[in-house]
Amino acid sequence: MQEKKKILIFIDWFLPGYKAGGPVRSMANMVEYLKDEYEFFIVTRNTDYTETTPYDGITPNVWTDFAEGVKVFYASIEFQNFKSFKQIIGRREKGEGRREAGPFDVVYINGIYSWKYSIMPLIALKKFKGKKIVASRGMLAQSAIDVKGGKKKLFLKLVKMLNLYKGIVFHATNEKEKEDILRSIGSDSNVVIADNLPKKELPHFKAINKEAGELKLVSLARISPEKNTLFAIERLSELKEVKGEIVFDLYGQVYNQEYWEECKKVIANLPNNIKVTHKGLVDADKVGEMIQQYHVLFLPSRGENFGHVILESFMSGRPVLISDQTPWRGLIDEKCGWDIQLNERREMKELSDWSTALSDLLEMEQDEFDKWCEGARAKADGFICNPELEKSYKELLY
Repeated sequence: MQEKKKILIFIDWFLPGYKAGGPVRSMANMVEYLKDEYEFFIVTRNTDYTETTPYDGITPNVWTDFAEGVKVFYASIEFQNFKSFKQIIGRREKGEGRREAGPFDVVYINGIYSWKYSIMPLIALKKFKGKKIVASRGMLAQSAIDVKGGKKKLFLKLVKMLNLYKGIVFHATNEKEKEDILRSIGSDSNVVIADNLPKKELPHFKAINKEAGELKLVSLARISPEKNTLFAIERLSELKEVKGEIVFDLYGQVYNQEYWEECKKVIANLPNNIKVTHKGLVDADKVGEMIQQYHVLFLPSRGENFGHVILESFMSGRPVLISDQTPWRGLIDEKCGWDIQLNERREMKELSDWSTALSDLLEMEQDEFDKWCEGARAKADGFICNPELEKSYKELLY
């Protein structure tokens, strides 16, 4: 029997962590889909995003059996250095204390700017003879580069000067991301497109009651300018004249305290029939269940490379109200949601297109709402059942 290819992955955060959001879910889905055909060895931190306390019950700095075909090395802060990573690249480790010499076939680096989990591994890979892959995860989009842009632009200049990405295959999840890579790294970059893999199975559908004059909205994303939380709340403030009850619950980490204070000022001036509440965090495996307690996912983010929570909403049978800055477009035609321009022209408009959509949703009754839920579910089913998904990953990892 042919031996499985061995894939070494460097990623800042992995399960059981969940606070880093999409990248963790992307990697978890990838290894879940492909672990029957490949062996995965994942090197990651032993803490969650923004946390300093190690995961409970996990021994650091040894290979841990995570699942069949998947081992994870939870590195403590002392172990996260060039020498240690170079040692890992040079050998495979089979369980605690037992080492088996032999190279990996592929090294996959998740992300661009992380010193410890992107740049250091790249330098350590200088003499590596196998395939080297870097996933940009939307970090080369112009909107992402503009955040702390000075440092990022300087880094990209240095990358080109040092030829750091020589021999690298870039993983893009869509055509736009490929264009971003070619623009930022160089037009001769080797880029393979493989869309993000979803969870394998649709969750059990759970209906929700919908009456005219009642609307339950939810956001599951960090509270930050990138996710446009303030913009979402401001759109609700345009609905002061509508009759009915609107609830908008926010689940996610407060990423920027000053930004959250701005949000709270707008919340304080909302009418009594519109309530916005920050509910804290939700474990990754509870996201779909949480979405099903609401009518619509409301996420007008400034940019999404993929948007796992959007797909999660479709899988849960709930339509979405999102911006036009994601790969999920033309949603109205498929009756599964609304993708609205962030920079819409407001000439002679009493309400924005966002507020009009919210008002229409508020007045929607059960029969009509059920059709949108069916459309969301159909959208998810069409994405999950696409046979080209796994095929594109085989091309990427071959």
